[in-house]
Amino acid sequence: MQSEYIGGTGCKMEISMYDTYVSIDLETTGLNPKRDRIIEIGAIRVEQGQIVEEFSTFVDPGRKLEERITELTGIRDEDLADAPQLDEVFPKLLEFMGELPLLGHSILFDYSFLKKAAVDRKITFERSAVDTLQIARRYLPELPHRNLGYLCQYYEIPHHAHRALEDAKATDLLFRKLIELFYREETGGQASTEAVGKSAKNNLFEPQPLHFQVKRDTPATKPQKERLYRLAEQHKITLEVDVEKLTRSEASRLADKILAKYGRWNYAKRNAVLPHGGSDRQFCHIPSGRHRF
Repeated sequence: MQSEYIGGTGCKMEISMYDTYVSIDLETTGLNPKRDRIIEIGAIRVEQGQIVEEFSTFVDPGRKLEERITELTGIRDEDLADAPQLDEVFPKLLEFMGELPLLGHSILFDYSFLKKAAVDRKITFERSAVDTLQIARRYLPELPHRNLGYLCQYYEIPHHAHRALEDAKATDLLFRKLIELFYREETGGQASTEAVGKSAKNNLFEPQPLHFQVKRDTPATKPQKERLYRLAEQHKITLEVDVEKLTRSEASRLADKILAKYGRWNYAKRNAVLPHGGSDRQFCHIPSGRHRF
């Protein structure tokens, strides 16, 4: 699936967080931006309180999905088979977002993956954002849960959980609801976003700079890739990742995982000297844990 741009006015206007922002959500292969990958991006661009553009795309993670991720999101390997890679998607997403502040539910999670993508591509990426989860934690301490799904159910907001675009839309509606509920009395009974924005005193409703430190990953070296191919051949296993797209740290972790499960192979020299002056070698299987690699 290619990136989608729906609507769009192209007009410029004064930016106010209360009616102009980008609500965004990501689906990923896990929780760690240093080793997990983005598999879906959903975002809406809101200007003067109206959704003017939508951005939705699957992303090829270069690996097979774990069953738990498919169960959680409903996204299957088949859905990602023809999806664009992040190298293609990320510049389009940056163009879509422009310099607008972000909105998200637990936005630092999404930002950490975006920041990692930017750093790996040597792109400067700094953003401010409002987090509806933080607002809910402050103003709704009595609720047993404050995840997006529960809050949408609590406020009867339409929501199809764990799909990126639907989550981005639901977060936008939740944000509007929270403004309506928790700023009405602080603004003398006025509920318009303009009135709320001008008299807001609580920083949770104003975009704050996001901070996430991450180092750039370098691609796996040629020896690392050759080692993985050799291990896969020797142990008769199928690698469920694209070795050519691995980083150095990912390649190292995968090799360690293979060795821990299947054991090690090593070359053992024979004592005999061959006529041509070289030494003959034979594969010798060494069980994992008995010798260092």
